Formats: sequence, structure tokens, C-alpha cells
Amino acid sequence: MDEAAKKTALRGITYGLYVIGVRDEAGEVNAFTGNWLTQTSFNPPLVVLAAKEGTSSQEAIEKTGVFAVSVLATGQKDIATQFFRPAHRVGNKFGELEFELGAETGCPVLKDALSYFECRVRQSIGGGDHRVYLAEVVGAGVFREGKPLAMAETGFYYGG
Repeated sequence: MDEAAKKTALRGITYGLYVIGVRDEAGEVNAFTGNWLTQTSFNPPLVVLAAKEGTSSQEAIEKTGVFAVSVLATGQKDIATQFFRPAHRVGNKFGELEFELGAETGCPVLKDALSYFECRVRQSIGGGDHRVYLAEVVGAGVFREGKPLAMAETGFYYGG
């Protein structure tokens, strides 16, 4: 296979950038930037998320079976970038960003996001360097209207 062609072709898949909030069994919260996320069903509302194997966030999803997705707005590249690195919680903040805990999952959602949805894992599939979760949307909220952040806007490349 032509590796350069493969990378170019796979990077042509369009993605958004989201902050995925998780909690561990002790109730401690964390978050990471995710882009491998898509809706797969209307009824029931299902999404698929891929999380990198072996990370503390992936392990939290695996153990608790829940996560929340904060939908970032166009222009919020700095927030997406912040969650590429481990974020330490101080009270109800990740750095300067305030969050609240989702009513259905107890996972953090960013108050500065456009909207959010909370998910309960139905199935987990391994086999590569990421674990794939099929999850049902069990809660949602809207903070404000706007256009969601797309990976293409940031100049980031992840895939291939």
C-alpha cells in the first residue's frame, strides 16, 4: 500500500473536535480532546467514540461505562488544544474553563461549549490502538447557538 496515499485519503474524512469528559470509579473527573466520534442511530440515539487504549480516560470509560461530549464552537481551537494534554481539575475548573457534572452520568461538560450530550456505553470493541465504544445518548443540553468546531479549521491532522 502507498503510505502517503493512505494518509491523504484517510485524512479526507471530515471530523469535528470535541472535549470528552469522563469520571473514574472514585468520582474524579478528567477530559480529553476527541475527534473520532459519529452518530450511528436515531432511535435509539447512538454514537460511536474511539478512545486511545491505555490512557486514564479510556480506562475510566471502560470501568464506569459513561462519558460526556462537549461540542466546541468554531474558533475554540485553544480549548481543543488544552485537552490534548492531561488536564488537572481545580474545584469546578479545568484551568480557566468551568464545567458542570452531567445529571445522567456525573461526567464533566464544559460550560463554554455550544452543547453537550451524555452517553452510556452499550458495547466496547478492541483490536487496534484505540477502543471503540457504541453508546446510547442518555442526556443532552444546549448552552448557546453557534457553528461546531471542525478539524479542518484547526490545521490539525489525526489519522492515516
